[in-house]
Amino acid sequence: MRLRRNLLAGIANSGWTALVNLIVIPLYLKYLGIEAYGLIGFYTTTQILLSLLDLGLAPTINREVARSSASGEFRGARNLLHTLGVVYWVTAGIIALVISALAPVIANHWLQSSHIAPATLMRAVMLMGLVIAFRWPIGLYQGALMGMQRLTVSSGVNSVTVTCGNFGAVVILASVSPTIEAFFIWQAGVALLGAAAMRWAAWRAIGRADVGKFDVNGLKRIWRFSAGMSAVAVSGIILMQLDKVMLSRMLSLEEFGRYALASLIASGLYVLLTPVFNAIYPRMSALVATGDTGRLIDFYETGTRLCLALLLPAAVTVAIFSKDFLYLWTRNEHLAATSAPIVSLFVIGTALNGVMHFPYALQLAYGATRLPLTINIILMVIMVPLTVTLARFYGAVGGAAAWALLNGLYLFVGTWLTHRSLLKGIGARWLLGDVALPMAMTVTVAGAGEGLIQRLGYPYYINLLSGVGWVCMTFLLTVLVSPRLRLIVRNLREIGINANTLG
Repeated sequence: MRLRRNLLAGIANSGWTALVNLIVIPLYLKYLGIEAYGLIGFYTTTQILLSLLDLGLAPTINREVARSSASGEFRGARNLLHTLGVVYWVTAGIIALVISALAPVIANHWLQSSHIAPATLMRAVMLMGLVIAFRWPIGLYQGALMGMQRLTVSSGVNSVTVTCGNFGAVVILASVSPTIEAFFIWQAGVALLGAAAMRWAAWRAIGRADVGKFDVNGLKRIWRFSAGMSAVAVSGIILMQLDKVMLSRMLSLEEFGRYALASLIASGLYVLLTPVFNAIYPRMSALVATGDTGRLIDFYETGTRLCLALLLPAAVTVAIFSKDFLYLWTRNEHLAATSAPIVSLFVIGTALNGVMHFPYALQLAYGATRLPLTINIILMVIMVPLTVTLARFYGAVGGAAAWALLNGLYLFVGTWLTHRSLLKGIGARWLLGDVALPMAMTVTVAGAGEGLIQRLGYPYYINLLSGVGWVCMTFLLTVLVSPRLRLIVRNLREIGINANTLG
């Protein structure tokens, strides 16, 4: 029952966050404009990049608290949480000071704006540093809550923070001051309260008794595991954010704002992908531990096909009807027309990246951390010249095209490298049967539907409703051609709880 509650809480939190963003972003664009929204995109990228400083400590506290929960002895976990709390809050202070010191350089020499004054840019950068600093310790306390299997509590606090941060910001912009400084001041206050609430929840879950002193020995004990967990995470974050860092320097703030908007829309796919990964990874680990290769292969192949039957139709529909979606969302025809190609390419690239969640989970289940690290390094080496070249000639559209091409390459190279070492001999079968088949069906059905709809000349909202119909039709067709998927759909409730049917 706890697993079911945690899974539902994770999906609800992801879905609510995506819905809030869907509602508030048109309002941000209305009150702030696309250039100021580019600053919000820059803030998001900076925050994600600075998470590299975590060094795997959040996953480590998750693991240590989970072990303590199993044994019933929490003294070591409490000492470690107290120690890491000191480390995190000191790091938060350093982050705020460093970003404030670099604000003049970033405002005058990095960001490119035609309409925002350099002094305003500098103040905005200083304030975003404060927001990042206040949000910094949240990951630690979330890790502790997850280790205690209190994902419902963590998701609840996060949902409240997201709601207050976004809807409160809209109220501030509408009734107090429609400026980027007011936006970041509000976000800083909400971030501080959110961090305090998450800290209180974590200590309440783990118990406040016997909180020890700063434990240097505890840090020495965990550093090897923390470093191992950190290596793959660091390379993955760099890979996911490197394009945004480069393009924030190469593009105007207005054009980068469109790119950031496209990235945010594409990230909506993770509402499905993140809960799926959190469910399949432990199941794969258990099957690897028991040595049941046959059930592992069946889980891997059938799970991929089921996930893609949902993911690909949604992604392709958004890519095809991106202009219709953007116009209905923002009510800005110029923004919709200029951003639609960027959104389409970015969504395709993110969907291809999502396909590789299953091989990535397989790599971690076998403990083969060198594989994802090697793949990420190869992709980063290719990404830099590819993104720079295409962005130089085609701007934000070129950057999005580079993202799509890179993830297409990831699909083929990642599959080959994975199945050269793990589950040998099934790579081609997985790629052709479990990936290419749903992909071909999706493109065929969606392409035919798009051609018909465009000839009929329906309004925007009819086009989108038709797109939802194509999503449902493609999913049903994918299920009908696969006997195993038909069995899974009939037992969907059991799949949602423990994934045993896939095994």
